[in-house]
Amino acid sequence: LSAEMDEDSLSNICEEIIQKWSETTNSILAKKKVEDEVQTIANMIEKQAKIVVRPKGISEEEKSRKAALLAQYANVTDEETDDEETQGATGSFHFSNDKSLFKNTNAAAVLVAKKAEREKAKEDSQKKKEQDKLQREKDQLAKQERKEKERKRTQKGERKR
Repeated sequence: LSAEMDEDSLSNICEEIIQKWSETTNSILAKKKVEDEVQTIANMIEKQAKIVVRPKGISEEEKSRKAALLAQYANVTDEETDDEETQGATGSFHFSNDKSLFKNTNAAAVLVAKKAEREKAKEDSQKKKEQDKLQREKDQLAKQERKEKERKRTQKGERKR
């Protein structure tokens, strides 16, 4: 009997040892898996950090072209700049007094449209004021006529008495 108990307890102990060993190896594998994932993410972040956008080198010729384009479309009057300043800002390019071959008419068109809109709004407002004034006068006349009718009716009633 004691030999059977020893065998049963030995098998129980063996099963328990195997179970503990599997749990430990599973936890170690899980930790390793997490560490591998963390390492993979760290590697990805390092690769992204290495990718740096280098500023593009702009040559003097490109700068002068850009300055010429900006001067061409700028809203600068002749009085504000001298020819020397314009020539210095545009490099080797030289523009005539009108500073460009093309005129930007968009700003002027917008100003004209806004001015016309304001004028129309003023006219509409003035018409409405006049209509309101006429309506008030009509209402006042109608009120006076009602009062006079009421007064005449009252006088007629008093005469009959």
